[in-house]
Amino acid sequence: MLIVLGLALVLVVTAVTGYFVAQEFGYVTADRGRLRQQAEQGDRAAERALKVTEQLSFVLSGAQLGITVTALLVGYVAEPFLGAGLADLLGVAGVPAAISLPLSVVLALVIATVVQMVLGELAPKNLAIARPETVAARLSRSTLLYLAVFGPVIRLFDGAAAGLLRRLGIEPIGELPEGATSEDLEQIIAAARSSGQLDDELSALLDRGLDFRARTVAEVMVPRVHVVFVPATAVASEVVALLDSGHSRFPVRGESVDEVVGVIGINDVLAVPARLRPVTPVAALMSTPLLVPSSLRLPAVLERLRTGRRQLACVVDEFGGVAGIVTLEDIAEELVGPIRDEDDPPEPAPVRQDDGSWLVPGRWRLDEITDATGVDLPVGHAYDTMSGLVLARLGRVAEAGDSLTLDNLSVRVESVERRVPRTVRLSR
Repeated sequence: MLIVLGLALVLVVTAVTGYFVAQEFGYVTADRGRLRQQAEQGDRAAERALKVTEQLSFVLSGAQLGITVTALLVGYVAEPFLGAGLADLLGVAGVPAAISLPLSVVLALVIATVVQMVLGELAPKNLAIARPETVAARLSRSTLLYLAVFGPVIRLFDGAAAGLLRRLGIEPIGELPEGATSEDLEQIIAAARSSGQLDDELSALLDRGLDFRARTVAEVMVPRVHVVFVPATAVASEVVALLDSGHSRFPVRGESVDEVVGVIGINDVLAVPARLRPVTPVAALMSTPLLVPSSLRLPAVLERLRTGRRQLACVVDEFGGVAGIVTLEDIAEELVGPIRDEDDPPEPAPVRQDDGSWLVPGRWRLDEITDATGVDLPVGHAYDTMSGLVLARLGRVAEAGDSLTLDNLSVRVESVERRVPRTVRLSR
């Protein structure tokens, strides 16, 4: 009879332990976004579960209190009931008392531990991980009741633990952050790509999307030396002559390129009758320029272009000079990759040579070269491009044939344009 009573008590206490284990893992692994969606559809249990997750740290403390107390209770009831019953059973079987008493205690603890681990720990843990939202919703009402009743005791233990951590110089965190950080998302994308769940093209698009918020306009702009400016004194026919440049919009400068007074588009001048173009000044057709600082991040630039209904912005450096221009297409390429028009001239790209070396354009950013070639390059605050890296390491204007060594990487300037490296060879 004692064995049956002992087993019954162990199972009852173990079931309570399982409840708290399911509570702990269910609310930790539950997707709050999915619970929120279910709550918006009228699911009251999901609504209560969301309320529980708003105090997740407190819930976990309560679950730990319940698990600890019930685990102690299992040991408390196992020996006097289950152990005594097993001792009587062994005595009836003819086992001497000197052996039956310690053996019954060991057997009682083994049985209680197995039941506690399988039914009280592992099974509810696996259930909560497999169906976290369902478990969280089902337990929500009883969890809120438990927290209301035992809240003072839980806060007492929470406060004692927090005080101990503060004495050790560690500031405790009250609640767990909701959602994933950028680093978490990068790891998720990398893991999905490695496992084959994401193809390279889609994973690259997601990577660019995560990087987009951190990029500044200075990283994607067309540098001033590559910008075609139109003098404010020009006439419409002179802008039409720039059609062969492949551009559709041009900044209009005053006395110097650092004085941008407007923006003129091809459509603006084509709207002027051909006979009037030689006498129509650009100043009468241009629009007010949109100026953005070179340190502005791309989402903010995109918002300014969108709200201003502009396609082009002029980038101003910290000294007030014009550093370059940026277009909607430049920003879009940061998200979807290069966008090529049928009339665009061929864009230089890294080319693998027969000897294993790479010929890379000097204008390319270092991260773009690494993505295209797999060659790791040192980054720095003073430069973003391959030509900038070479000039920073040389400490002077580059010439064709200049070479330097970066760790175990050999870098050679193959050609120069406007005193900066145009093509660079990378080899090991």
